[in-house]
Amino acid sequence: MYDNQNIFAKIIRKEIPANIILENDNAISLYDVNPTSSKHALVIPKGQYKNILDFVKNAKSQEQVDFWQMFNNTAEKLGLNNFNILVNVGEGVYFKQSIPHFHLHLIGGEKIKEISDLK
Repeated sequence: MYDNQNIFAKIIRKEIPANIILENDNAISLYDVNPTSSKHALVIPKGQYKNILDFVKNAKSQEQVDFWQMFNNTAEKLGLNNFNILVNVGEGVYFKQSIPHFHLHLIGGEKIKEISDLK
């Protein structure tokens, strides 16, 4: 069951503010509030998807196209040619998914924290 009161759902509905980078009909990107690097963005589909598996299985073609275009446009806007992508699914993993809405972390630029500090 999708929780429509999660923080990303509220940001998408403009109920709470966020430092938005880009937005299109089906996706949004914003700066992470707890960055691990000097350029740490989140790319989030606007649809109600719990995780990447849910998104890949259930998102319509245009939603998926718009999401990956948002990812590309965000990387370009931030000037990222070298970066890491982090996607969490569930709680029984090295980095647990803390917000039950699919999002990916686009991490590049100058390192601020070690990956092991993200637990």
